[in-house]
Amino acid sequence: MEEAEYRKLAEVEDRMWYFRALHRHILGALQPRLAGRTAAVLDAGCGTGGLLRRLRAEQPGLELTGLDLSPLACELARAHGSGTVVEGSITALPFPEAAFDAIVSADVLYELDDPRAALSEFHRCLRPGGWVVVNLPAYRWLWSYHDVAVRSKHRFVRREVAALFAGAGFALERCTHWNALPFPLIVAKRKLFARPSDTSDVRAYPAPVEAAFRGLMALERAWLRLGGTWAWGSSIFAVGRKPPGAGRGAPPA
Repeated sequence: MEEAEYRKLAEVEDRMWYFRALHRHILGALQPRLAGRTAAVLDAGCGTGGLLRRLRAEQPGLELTGLDLSPLACELARAHGSGTVVEGSITALPFPEAAFDAIVSADVLYELDDPRAALSEFHRCLRPGGWVVVNLPAYRWLWSYHDVAVRSKHRFVRREVAALFAGAGFALERCTHWNALPFPLIVAKRKLFARPSDTSDVRAYPAPVEAAFRGLMALERAWLRLGGTWAWGSSIFAVGRKPPGAGRGAPPA
């Protein structure tokens, strides 16, 4: 991302409705799978560290590590109290095999020319039976000023995500859209009412707008907790598992 986008992210990540909802989805995926044990978790592409701070606050027993390619992102994450943050690439993780019980990568893979390389590294660095949690932007047709600002290279559909997981050796346990209820507003903003001066949609919104979107996100989470899925939405959320009997390294080519 542009440096300006990292600085915007650092300012709003702990309070903007989108990141609050995304972090809740990730917590909802990790808590039941890691409950009752000390687990090592990597945030691969941690940005300015908002997810690390949320995980530390709500699951203090986790051993958390963040990694980001941007020196500025790492600096901002450390300055905001995000703990251990390492500079490096998600396509060449600077960690040994089987180092983590879970790896999260939230809104990062879309920046890569070939996300398969990152998923292969996630597989290598996960312990057998470990979990991978990924969030991605949906629909190529939704490409907009926002993607330009965050240097996106791809938007996905669910069958692509399923194929990426299978190709890397993961058993896909969940794959759903979200941001479904506000989806018409997102489409309208990005496709109908876009302005030449627009950068990304990462920003602080007025309190009534934040409250309305948080309410919609609470409804979405309630449906997901009941086991439902969303067939549409601007994001795709996927959870996969490295088979317990898998070897410690990457899957066979």
